[in-house]
Amino acid sequence: MKSITIITGIPHERERVFAFLDVMAFHERFTDHMLRDWTTVGPARGVGARAFVTSVLGPKPDPIEIEVIDAVPGVRITERNVGAGGRRVAHGTYELEDLPPGGTRVSFTYEWKRAPLSERLLAPVARRIMRRAIGRALDRLADEIARADDVGGVAAAA
Repeated sequence: MKSITIITGIPHERERVFAFLDVMAFHERFTDHMLRDWTTVGPARGVGARAFVTSVLGPKPDPIEIEVIDAVPGVRITERNVGAGGRRVAHGTYELEDLPPGGTRVSFTYEWKRAPLSERLLAPVARRIMRRAIGRALDRLADEIARADDVGGVAAAA
């Protein structure tokens, strides 16, 4: 299946955006419209941080395991997602770049590595659903970073 890339601008410095995204538990705040029942395990941040969630995007709830497999501070975070009983494996990668004056360009790419036949047959529909859900998550990201800053969330986690 072809990958999906969504790009947005966020009015926060790259280091602040990375610090927020680096904490796996913070992802619940901007993805809870599509991923529910979050349980985080392992380190709170960085490679090895994991979460067990339930996707509510498809026709039935789908347990998913998310694990950070690569992180370059201030630049990139890559997560491996395993769902559909192990039949779906995908990578989600956040890439960050500076935007003048002081904002951050966030690019998120979702790339299927393996998918069940049913999802491959419905690829255009699956991609459209994922594009909409990921776009909404990135739209919510800036507000959640600001909210975390207001309560000391990003600074406390850094």
